[in-house]
Amino acid sequence: MEDLRYPIGPFQAPVVINADMRRKFINDIRYLPSLLELAVQNLDAHQLQTPYRPGGWTVAQVVHHLADSHMNGFIRIKMALTENNPTIKPYDETAWAELPDVQHVPINMSITLLHALHARWVAVLEHLEPGDWDRTFFHPGNNASYTLSKHLANYSWHGLHHLAHIERLKEREGWK
Repeated sequence: MEDLRYPIGPFQAPVVINADMRRKFINDIRYLPSLLELAVQNLDAHQLQTPYRPGGWTVAQVVHHLADSHMNGFIRIKMALTENNPTIKPYDETAWAELPDVQHVPINMSITLLHALHARWVAVLEHLEPGDWDRTFFHPGNNASYTLSKHLANYSWHGLHHLAHIERLKEREGWK
C-alpha cells in the first residue's frame, strides 16, 4: 500500500553532497513552480478543497504551504550567507495552513509567488562559492545546525514531496 503521507519517502539527507548533486537539487528548485502549476491547472474548486490523504491538507493548502515554507527556506539561506550560524525562526506550519490567506486567496497567487521566489533562489544558489555550501544556520526546534548543502537537499525533497501528494491524489481519483 502506498504511503500517502510520504509518497516519495521521508527526507534522508545524503551523507556527502557533491557539486553534481547540488546541480540536481538546484534544478528541482528551478522547475518546481512550473511542475506545480501544471499539476493543478485543470483542478476545479471542489478538487482544490480535497485533502491529499485522510486528515491531510487540501490541495489548496499544500500549494499555499509550499509558498510559505519556501519563503522561509530562501530567507534562511540569505541569513546563513550574511550572518555566522544565525538562529532561524521556526514557524507553526499547521497554524499557517489555517490562516485567512490560505482560505481566501486563490492558489494562482502562491504559484505566481513561487515562480518569482524560485527565480531569485536559483540566482543565489547558482552563484555561491564552494565554501558557501558549508555555511550554517541553527534551527532551535531541532537543536541542530544545518549546512546550506543539506538545506538545499531538504528543499529539493520538500517540493517534490508535496508535488507528489497532488499528483498521487489526481491518479487515485482519476482526475486529468
